[in-house]
Amino acid sequence: MNVDLDPDFLKSLKKLDVKIRKSFKERILIFQKNPNEPQLNNHELQNPYKGLRSIDITNDYRAIFEEIIVGEETIAYFSLFGIHNELYGQKSD
Repeated sequence: MNVDLDPDFLKSLKKLDVKIRKSFKERILIFQKNPNEPQLNNHELQNPYKGLRSIDITNDYRAIFEEIIVGEETIAYFSLFGIHNELYGQKSD
């Protein structure tokens, strides 16, 4: 699967620690070979991200993407990156 990064996604990524960036690069290589590799935990999201998907980058960091079909090609367009609580918020009791 081809991968494209939103400019804001790239800006967020560049601000992070080198270990996180390295983990992202490693996970994207795995994703391109097999998007359904179990260690990625590739899954559909619910509101407010319905229609989008997420993969695990580290135990806490997630990358959110949309699958866009162009002709016969599927592109994973990554638009959001952050820690779980930043992206999904904490559930209140």
